[in-house]
Amino acid sequence: MAGEEQLEWFDAQLRDHHYLGAGRPVGDYLRQIIMVRGRPAALLVWGPACYALKDRDEWIGWGATMRVERLKLVVQNRRFLLLTDKGAAPNLASQTMAAALRALPAHWQARFGYRPLLAESFTDPESYAGTCYKASNWEPVGFSAGFSRHRADFYVPNDRPKRLWLYPLGPKARTQLCAAQPPPDCRAGVLPAPTGTLPLTRPQLESLLEVFRRAPDPRGKSVQYRIGAVLTIVAMALLCGRREFSQFARFAQSLSQPQRQLLGLPRKPGCKAFWQVPSYSVFYDVLTRLDADAFATLLVGWLQAHAGQLPCALALDGKMIRDHLGVLSLVDHDDGAPQALALYDQKEGTTRCEQTAATALLGGLPALDGKVITADALHCQRATARTIVEQGGEYCLQLKANQPSLLDHARQLDALPDTPFLPRRPKATADSNIAASTPSPSRPRPSTSPSPAA
Repeated sequence: MAGEEQLEWFDAQLRDHHYLGAGRPVGDYLRQIIMVRGRPAALLVWGPACYALKDRDEWIGWGATMRVERLKLVVQNRRFLLLTDKGAAPNLASQTMAAALRALPAHWQARFGYRPLLAESFTDPESYAGTCYKASNWEPVGFSAGFSRHRADFYVPNDRPKRLWLYPLGPKARTQLCAAQPPPDCRAGVLPAPTGTLPLTRPQLESLLEVFRRAPDPRGKSVQYRIGAVLTIVAMALLCGRREFSQFARFAQSLSQPQRQLLGLPRKPGCKAFWQVPSYSVFYDVLTRLDADAFATLLVGWLQAHAGQLPCALALDGKMIRDHLGVLSLVDHDDGAPQALALYDQKEGTTRCEQTAATALLGGLPALDGKVITADALHCQRATARTIVEQGGEYCLQLKANQPSLLDHARQLDALPDTPFLPRRPKATADSNIAASTPSPSRPRPSTSPSPAA
């Protein structure tokens, strides 16, 4: 069959024989035909994943921001139809599903330019037991909330929660979905970091707002925007990776009206359902006059209260905001989630520089037992290393040629035959960057082929 004829035949089979019909193509949409002995045996349709599923997101370990960025790396099995009479071919459903899953990542990448990492699907527990999914090694992880998509109302209740099934499309898929950088062949499916998507749940947002309401306001009392709301927006923007005053203002502009109301922002005069947000000048005025130490103390205290146990590997790095304010972050290596923050106003060489801020931040943590701290060459300092060790942690600090004596000593260690922590490299290729650290045969096997109409 030609491409258009095959597409019409495919949709006609679903329309006539699948209880949900053919459906409507939306987003990245792929059709698979499973062939057994040269004849079509099953049809599958794959499409975009559900926008938000509590059980799925908790299983992966996603927050709101990471879910929006990486949702395209999850694909949904929207239709599955066997082209045989019921009971005519035992085990055919699980065999064809397994074959389709093996071929899906390559088919999807060939069609859309990126490799998916996870498949999801649903079954109605009132009608189906999901035997095929169990036999194909799908994992049941919970239920949907019982809502259906509706054009006008977005979601409407249907009072029939569906069982949720997940299938990792690779041995490390779950880890890769939360990694700081997804695999190279998946990155084309990662969306830019969304502005305005809250990195916090509502209870977390309310507790953070309550913390910042206690912060001293450097502007006095007669202000339109309360200090608690302004600092909460700044903190959320920082957690989303924003580092400029203009980015703080754009983040605020994209907040929904319910979110603005929750923050206690002022209502626009004459409008019952419109709450205003701070402008660029408000953020500039607050942050350039702010008691940076008080802000950092409040935010670090809140992060420590909500972070639970620290991860095993933490990265220390600082960024300046328009040469006015520096943000030093201690973040999780796996997903970039901040564990502690400090503020400073100079890169180095003063009592309020990034180096002294790092020492104070690390020294103020409860403990670093079993943790490894990584940092760039700016933090390759005795005070920083000593603080990490005294807190019970270990360090891996970058070393450059700006410390020639230490670099020469490291190279001498590198030349020894029994240094397990330093890699062996030919002298001709060695650069000036060195890391300094503390020590069934009877059954037909289905084959899959992508439909030309996919």
